[in-house]
Amino acid sequence: MGKRRKKNLSLPQHMHKKGNNYYYVARVDGKNKWTALGNDLVTARLEWAKLENVAFNAGDLVTFDVAAQRFEFEVIPHLGSRTQLEYTRQLKKLRAVFGNVPLDAITPYFINKYVRERTKKIAANREKALFSTVFNHARVWGYTSAPNPCAGVKGNKETGRDRYIEDDEFCRVMEQACQPLRVTMELAYYTGQRPSDVLKILRSDIKDGALWIRQNKTRTPIRIELEGPLLDIIIRITTEMPPLRPGTMRTKHLIQNEHGQAVTYGSLKYRFAKAREKSGVENIQFRDIRAKSATDTDDRSTISHAQDLLGHKSRKMTEHYIKTRIGKRVSPAPKIMKNRSNTRTTT
Repeated sequence: MGKRRKKNLSLPQHMHKKGNNYYYVARVDGKNKWTALGNDLVTARLEWAKLENVAFNAGDLVTFDVAAQRFEFEVIPHLGSRTQLEYTRQLKKLRAVFGNVPLDAITPYFINKYVRERTKKIAANREKALFSTVFNHARVWGYTSAPNPCAGVKGNKETGRDRYIEDDEFCRVMEQACQPLRVTMELAYYTGQRPSDVLKILRSDIKDGALWIRQNKTRTPIRIELEGPLLDIIIRITTEMPPLRPGTMRTKHLIQNEHGQAVTYGSLKYRFAKAREKSGVENIQFRDIRAKSATDTDDRSTISHAQDLLGHKSRKMTEHYIKTRIGKRVSPAPKIMKNRSNTRTTT
């Protein structure tokens, strides 16, 4: 008699999961023979049914969990690191509610109920968007032909973040920041890039008189000229790296911690929160530095410069990004003239 399963209890007899793949395990000549069934649960069950010579209806097992599992294997690994983390976290929430429900049984009523009853309203919007993405993939994979249940379901109302960091506030946080955080803040401001894109910059990305960056989120390539304050901070970073302890090697990343290793996103958030608390500046996040960079750039030059620096595809996106922080800049009304005729028509 074989050993009792301790995990993957929902799998049928002789079917096992190893890593991301499924296998049919049968005893042949006193030894276990492993036959690969693939990494898609529905396909694997169909192959298992052939080997077991039993009838199986694939549609009976196409639950949201099946689609989510394939999405994790095939789609998420090709996304940016931050998106991978967010999608994995969001899928965990969705699978806890919809995991065992057949895709065809999920209707707009249930999606709307989920969005309205979720305690964290903004998170509910993001999770609804991910559900919609997974469901669309499931349609392409042939798991369901039902319409996307997210269609027509309104998300919770959101108000865009409009916090602008004043120069004085920026300097106050800088004064309380440790060396790795201080240079990261400066580099984020002068390049206008997202935190994850700043942290991943390598020393080898400095070439041909420019800083070469490919954004994680949009894959947009940018070359930022090394001049002025940006050149100064790059020189300071590369010439003032902290000494290493014996037996350790320095990372290739431009931003390094006290031990010569890359600064992680989690470490950056912790260091920033600590410096912000000491400075007394309230209600700011590290990501607000990117908005400050765009806003200050637009104030000094043109909207197109800010658009190029941030890597936005449309001018409208950059305008919205900037104007929500400090409002649209307009000219005052004309000077009052005593003898100016009133051309307005009264009805």
